[in-house]
Amino acid sequence: MNTTLTPTVRHTQPPHEVETPDTHALVARRLGFVDRAALHLGMALIRWGRRPGRELARHERVATSFERSLLHRDREAARIELEREHARIVARLF
Repeated sequence: MNTTLTPTVRHTQPPHEVETPDTHALVARRLGFVDRAALHLGMALIRWGRRPGRELARHERVATSFERSLLHRDREAARIELEREHARIVARLF
């Protein structure tokens, strides 16, 4: 029952020739002014196309405003608590 149906003969591959890279293709080409300007324009267009819509931007502004008000409220509460604690410590000393 341990026999296989396919032959187990391995074929040897002919040796591969190592290809040397073309030295002309490795030389870096300097970018000209027009190429550089086109690259910057393309990147600006990609950034502009990926910007959030007006509704999302408005929602972000409202959320940021709300988060700032919460932070201000928490800081004010912490400042008041610190002043009360300071007053208790000073009252105990005198």
